[in-house]
Order: sequence, then C-alpha cells, then structure tokens
Amino acid sequence: MIKAFPILLGIAALAVTACKGGTEKQASQPAEPTSAAVVVPAFNADSAYSFVKAQVDFGPRVPNSKEHRACGDYLAAKLKEYGAEVINQEAELVAYDGTRLNARNIIAQFQPEKKGRIMLCAHWDSRPWADSDPDASKHRTPILGANDGASGVGVLMEIARALSTTPTELGIDIILFDAEDYGTHNADDDPARESMDHSWALGSQYWSRRPHKSDYNARYGILLDIVGAPGSVFNHEYYSTYFAPGVVRNVWDWAHKAGYSDYFVNEEGGAITDDHFYVNSTAGIPCIDIINCDPESPNGFGPYHHTMKDDMDWIDATTLKAVGQTVLTVIYNEK
Repeated sequence: MIKAFPILLGIAALAVTACKGGTEKQASQPAEPTSAAVVVPAFNADSAYSFVKAQVDFGPRVPNSKEHRACGDYLAAKLKEYGAEVINQEAELVAYDGTRLNARNIIAQFQPEKKGRIMLCAHWDSRPWADSDPDASKHRTPILGANDGASGVGVLMEIARALSTTPTELGIDIILFDAEDYGTHNADDDPARESMDHSWALGSQYWSRRPHKSDYNARYGILLDIVGAPGSVFNHEYYSTYFAPGVVRNVWDWAHKAGYSDYFVNEEGGAITDDHFYVNSTAGIPCIDIINCDPESPNGFGPYHHTMKDDMDWIDATTLKAVGQTVLTVIYNEK
C-alpha cells in the first residue's frame, strides 16, 4: 500500500485504517421524508433488492467474461428504458499483472441538457478471485459480489427508475464504473506490492482522465459501495471529509432527518481509496463514499468480503432502503 496524507491508503478492496462502527441496532422504520416544497419519491427497497439479484444471477461479473458482457448489456438497456441517454465508454485497461481488460464504464444521463448536475456512482464488476476466503482452494475462484459491487448498483438502478417518472431540479448522471475490483491478489508475493494501490479502481481512473464529455463537471458526486449488509454502519470516510466535507455534512444531515441516524453515524471512519478518490484527485469533482466498514472483521469489512460468501444472504432490503431513500432525499432537495 502507498501512503498519502496522514494515514495509510486502502481501497474498497483493502481497508487500512480502522473503520469505526456502531453497536448492533434495530432497523428503524421512519416515515417517508416529506418537505413543504419538495416531493421526494419513495424508494422501493424490494425493487432495489431485485436489481441486486438480477446482477448476481448473471454470475461473477469479471471483465473479459461472457457474464460481464451480458450484465453490462442488461444494465445499459435498463437505464435506457428509464429514459436516460446512455454512453458506453469502452476501454482496454491493463491490470497490475499485465492482463488486458475489456472494460466498460456505463454512463446514464438524465436531463443531459441541464448545466447543473450531480453524479451518482458505483462499480458494477466483481472480484475475479476469492482471495480472502478461509478455504485456500477458492483463492483463484471469482466471487458473486452481491454486496461488494451489486448492492450499490442495485440502489442506483432503483433511483434511475424514480428519475424516469419524477425529474429532479438538477441533471443527474449515474456512472457505473468497471474494473474496480481487479487489484492485487492477496497471495501475490511481489516486493513492489505496497506500491500497487493504484491497481484498483481502473475504470474510475480512466474516466477521471477522460470523462464522457470533455467539459464535464458536476456540483458533487456520491459513490455507493458495499451498502447492502444487514446492520450496516456508514461513518464519515476520511477522503470524503478531506475533499468534500460539506457534501458529507449535507448527506448525513438528510439521512438523520429521514430517520436513518442508526445507519448514518456521525463518526470518523477509515481512509479508503475507492472510485471516489480518483473522481476527487484527478477529475476535481468533490465526491464522497457511502461505504460500510466492519471493525470486527480482520479486513475492515465483513466476513463475506472477497470470499465465496458474498452472495444474496448478505443483502438486506432495509439497508438498501436507508441508503436509497437518503440519496433520493438529497438529490430531490437540490436547487
């Protein structure tokens, strides 16, 4: 791993500093957020769950696989069906081990004519190997990535469905990044491994250097990653507060107003070099990461993380609701 700022970097694949979590909690059942001036659509958690399952049903979405291509086609077609202008940004990206990846960032533009914009993003690929699995024989087996990948996309697909019927004041861009999880394998004995942190998040690195529009800008971005597990806690991720403290405050404030303070906890978390790091540092767009950390887990995430256990058993509709309703409340209240 490399060093940056005062703490060690990690990634959505590698937790580095301790992720602070809360105690076990009961799922809250808040009333739908309302506003005298703004009508915020209700987030359908069952629909979001179905979007997660639809991705998992394709199997592991590893670049260069037929499952990856089929799932990408499904996501792009669904977003187009919801009225978005869809751009498939295809690129050949070179992984840390020299593998050439046929990658695709999927960009869905809602009301593309509007100058004021918000970007919402997640990664849609899954880890090519279960290198954290307790069973060493599975360390070269690709995972389903239900929570690590599909959960964030599932929330965004349900948000896209809401956008298809109820437009926002600002334009919205949903960006599904590819090749986020093709970083170094835990078993690779490479003396240069600590300098390979940038082997992760290849799709967002590419997009941040070459946006889908040369003059693209957004007021801010929100990244969703690992947002489906039951009892999830979302702290203030370090790089989010470093680059976009006002966005963090705004999102967590709305989460609390919407009744989700048990999920969105006002505590500092660890530093994670996820896709948002490159959106901030390279594209110059303030972007935050809503990501669940598990301080009880050896890798800083859950016991399923980068294992064969990352399946639908780790997806909870109540958690998807907390995240999705919060993001909807935020974007519909932007003027």
